[in-house]
Amino acid sequence: MQRNNLLIIAGCLSFFAALLHLACIFGGPDWYRFFGAGERMAQMAAAGDTYPTIATLVIASILFVWGLYAFSGAGLVFKLPLLKTSLVLITAVYLIRGIAGLLLPFVTSDPVVHQNSIAFWLVSSSVCCVYGVIICWVQSGYGGSA
Repeated sequence: MQRNNLLIIAGCLSFFAALLHLACIFGGPDWYRFFGAGERMAQMAAAGDTYPTIATLVIASILFVWGLYAFSGAGLVFKLPLLKTSLVLITAVYLIRGIAGLLLPFVTSDPVVHQNSIAFWLVSSSVCCVYGVIICWVQSGYGGSA
C-alpha cells in the first residue's frame, strides 16, 4: 500500500487532539476552561465528579481510533476493518461538527451551545473542518490513495 502523507498528517492531528483531551483530565478544571469545555465541566471536575473524566476519555478514545484509521489508510499500520467506509464516516463527522460549530453559536440561544465561548467554537470548528477536508481530499483521489 502506498504511503499517503495527508492521511499521516490527519492521523497525527487526531492523535494530538486525543492527547489534548487527556491533558484536560490531568490539568483539571483550569484546563477544561482553557480548552473551552465550559464552566459546567470545569466545576464538575473541581467537585470531583467523574462525568468530565469519563466524557473526556470517551472523546479521546474516539479520536485515537480515528488516528489509527488514518494511519491504516496511509499504510503505516495494518489494514483495519471497513477502512474506506470508516474514513468516509470520520470525514463526515469532522465536517458536520466543523460546519455546525461555525453556525450554531450564531443561530441559537441554547445555553448548552453558549456555555462555550465564540472563540472556542470558531477555533475548534475550523480545526474540525481542516481535518475533514484533508481526509476528504485523500478520499477524492487528489491526495493520493487511501
